[in-house]
Amino acid sequence: MYRMYGISQGAREGGANMYRMYGISQKMTDSVKIYSPMNKNTLNIIHFDSPVGPMVACATAQGICLVDYMDRNILEDEFKYLAKEFNTKILPGKNKHLAALQKELEEYFIGNRSIFTVPVHASGTDFQMSVWNALQNIPYGNTQSYKQQAEAIGNVKAVRAVASTNGKNRINILIPCHRVIGSNGKLVGYGGGLERKQWLLDLEAGRVFVKKLKA
Repeated sequence: MYRMYGISQGAREGGANMYRMYGISQKMTDSVKIYSPMNKNTLNIIHFDSPVGPMVACATAQGICLVDYMDRNILEDEFKYLAKEFNTKILPGKNKHLAALQKELEEYFIGNRSIFTVPVHASGTDFQMSVWNALQNIPYGNTQSYKQQAEAIGNVKAVRAVASTNGKNRINILIPCHRVIGSNGKLVGYGGGLERKQWLLDLEAGRVFVKKLKA
């Protein structure tokens, strides 16, 4: 558990009913303690608490393919996309990648991790993959503008396309789209909400202290 700092009650609630379309109840995910077999035809899903509200994560046998906030209204579409893209079933369970993700995020949220090592399994077009790869090159504690990100992929005219692709990032925090800001230095465009974006940037700048509590 974590003590929450600066995140509203509304941002911490909701989203569990998004599991229902796959017959996955919150009770089921709460009770999952075992490690599911890493079947290439299975996509495992878990949810967990965090200082920025309840989160959901999915992983294939290759790596993490979703890290998102449970109060987002696009989760149902994300689940549908992943099930179709990987031609797989979504089942509650924790494989080794999800176990590593939870450990690394816990370290990140208390300021003890700046680089993630858990593998990601992103899926997108060549352009989208280039944009998301560029995001991973933005160092912890730093920011870039959308223009700088477009320059980084060698396509200076693609600022709008870069911004749109950032918005389609399904692997939040690990692929740090929160580190991209407007050219005027203002916060813009974060699917999880600007409140969360500011909080994550403050955390990485050392302006936030999160105290881990004993369960």
